[in-house]
Amino acid sequence: MRSGNRLHGVEWSHNVAKSASGSWGGRYLSTCQNLDYQLSGIQINSILRANEQVVLIPEFDGRGLSAVRKFESNQLAANKPNEDRRSAASCLQTKGMLFGVFDGHGGCACAQAVSERLLYYIAVAIMPQRILEELERCMEQGRPVPPILQWYKHHGDVNFRESAALYVDHLRVFWQELLDSEDHGDGMSQRDALDYAFRRLDTDISLEAQVPLYTDLMKTTAIQVAFSGSTACVAHVGVDGIHVANAGDCRAVLGVQEQDSSWSALPLSRDQNSENPAELERVRAQHPSSERDTVIQDDRLLGVLMPLRAFGDVRFKWSQELQQSVLDSLESRVDLESLNLYRYTPPNFLTPPYLDVAPDVTYHKLRPQDRFLILGSDGLWDELGNEKAVQLVGEHMSGFRLQAPLSPSERQLSLGEMQELLRKRKERAAPALDSNAATHLIRHALGTGDYGDLCQERLGSMLALPEDLARMYRDDITATVVYLNSDLAKHHN
Repeated sequence: MRSGNRLHGVEWSHNVAKSASGSWGGRYLSTCQNLDYQLSGIQINSILRANEQVVLIPEFDGRGLSAVRKFESNQLAANKPNEDRRSAASCLQTKGMLFGVFDGHGGCACAQAVSERLLYYIAVAIMPQRILEELERCMEQGRPVPPILQWYKHHGDVNFRESAALYVDHLRVFWQELLDSEDHGDGMSQRDALDYAFRRLDTDISLEAQVPLYTDLMKTTAIQVAFSGSTACVAHVGVDGIHVANAGDCRAVLGVQEQDSSWSALPLSRDQNSENPAELERVRAQHPSSERDTVIQDDRLLGVLMPLRAFGDVRFKWSQELQQSVLDSLESRVDLESLNLYRYTPPNFLTPPYLDVAPDVTYHKLRPQDRFLILGSDGLWDELGNEKAVQLVGEHMSGFRLQAPLSPSERQLSLGEMQELLRKRKERAAPALDSNAATHLIRHALGTGDYGDLCQERLGSMLALPEDLARMYRDDITATVVYLNSDLAKHHN
């Protein structure tokens, strides 16, 4: 398991200490040791289920035209506050749905802002000109603006309420620019809308931190958003197929049920980190050959940042002079350290920008065998491979767990050993403890022992760790499972 510390450097000294340990300690807890920290089954379930969400999606017009039947989601924090965010909404102009998972670093501010704003930017980019004109007329005349998204919020979700007016104003500027474009017409394709929305929102985040705003609080928030960072993986699930836009190392994986009822995983995104050779070459090619050995060090961008694409993170995008100027404008009014802001320049910072948010956009045409989509932050994928995650959700959905035949070596076990093996196989065949598939994933991500079995002791130990230790052993985890309308795919095919 690779180290999950996403940042390390002077200003994130607590992360440096964890990085020096060489891992999160996952190996230390992997053998189900009975540590001092233990929880009862009731306590474990209470912690795991605290942020569950289940939403049944109504049909758009009574004819079953929604590509999504329902979705289940959950989050488990390691940081305090949690640096992961999630979003889900119906895009009212496309009869599609938008789902997003956002993994913040250097604080939660950027992930929070992106989770509130990005889906709006995507929806506006898709809208045809006539709808944008209606939005603008309503704004000009002071009439209620037609809804753009139908949000599906969890009661624990928060918003930057003090920045709501700013966000609306800049969204309006965005659609005004689209109206001024001669070729917007019927709106952007879903692929182009995803790509453009990512880039445009990141530009707005950068500009908002540089200009005077309505209040000091809004200015402070804007600078926090820009100097922290967030990866993002967003899926638009429409009646024809799924578009996925990914910037960073969150991931989207499709669950496919084969003809023999077995499950297979089809990745719809590619991790953009040092484990992706193509991504490494892309980053290196953007800088002089003299920097080839310094752009990526210790599998991190400039030796500091793990994801190679992200929102915010202006330390890797702005010149040193601009960073200094913006922090100077704030320092006279607040304590920078209290906001997790520090005067720090990454090593070998010679030819910025080193980071961008341009997403990798993929498309998959829906088929009858495509049953569900898993969106997860890297905290989930650090613990579970694609195939294992799909198997867990598939078996959870069908209520049936396939078991491999006894191997030749297992057939040679003694009677007592065979009895123990059959007991474990019976346990694995038992119904899932959780009705929510996202919770089921998180439970197995943290509680699976060396032999693939769910280990209550390990799970209890991981969940009982004090706040100051939890981040050393695991990451924030977010998982959303989107159940697809197979009947609709059959009709289209």
